[in-house]
Amino acid sequence: MALAYFNGNIVDMDDPVIPIEERGHQFGDGVYEVIRFYQGKPFMMREHLERLYTSAKAIRLEIGKQQNELETLMLELAAKSGLENADLYMQATRGVAPRNHLFPKCPASISITVKPSRELPQDVRKQGVQVVLLPDERWQNCYIKSLNLLPNILAKQEAFEQGCFEAVLVRDGFIMEGSSTNMFIVKDGKVQTTPLSNYILAGITRLAVKRIAEELQVPFVEKPFTPEELLQADEVFLTSTTSEVLAVTSADGRQIGSGCPGPVTRKLYEHFQLKVK
Repeated sequence: MALAYFNGNIVDMDDPVIPIEERGHQFGDGVYEVIRFYQGKPFMMREHLERLYTSAKAIRLEIGKQQNELETLMLELAAKSGLENADLYMQATRGVAPRNHLFPKCPASISITVKPSRELPQDVRKQGVQVVLLPDERWQNCYIKSLNLLPNILAKQEAFEQGCFEAVLVRDGFIMEGSSTNMFIVKDGKVQTTPLSNYILAGITRLAVKRIAEELQVPFVEKPFTPEELLQADEVFLTSTTSEVLAVTSADGRQIGSGCPGPVTRKLYEHFQLKVK
């Protein structure tokens, strides 16, 4: 069953529990993580939590729980849900206080939901997806997994309205990442992705793919690439916690490579599946 948690209490998913002066609600003043459970086990939970605390430190947010305490809480909630394959969403905000831009002196708020995993249809995996290239209109600290996602939402909606799965964001002539994914190209057998910086999120599945590529001795290059290089790539794929490793077969209406998921992408996805089982 799906479960929800707010500040120490397990609540019904539909219960109105967030106070009107909760700073996540009023300001987007908080950070979040999404962790996938496979067969009851979390995938790379420690890495997700390390990123959560990095994000919290960047916005000067005291979560109020040690990392091991939060890990224990998440594991208990996931087990209580009884779900084998689940997506756990956790967010920490600066708490409940009268509306004021200045930081309040109050405990942080922690909310968690555990729901069945959102699985992509198999035909989507087999065929690959379409993307559209859009200007990156986000702020300069995209390495923070912040609740402030309005630019990402607008980009994702634009992609959807153009019949595409994802919006690929371009800044200063280079590909950054997707609205909710990291982007990769494959050329001459080499996997290439945008280097980590304040302009992109350090994706956990991105890290998993890097480790898998190293294990398989697939060349992995962290180097900026342009929209034209993306369009001329042999293969393109994206990664995220919920999409895992997903082939991109068209960008801006132009076919990528053969127009089907390529051998490197398929190989990385197959080995990713071995990691989560």
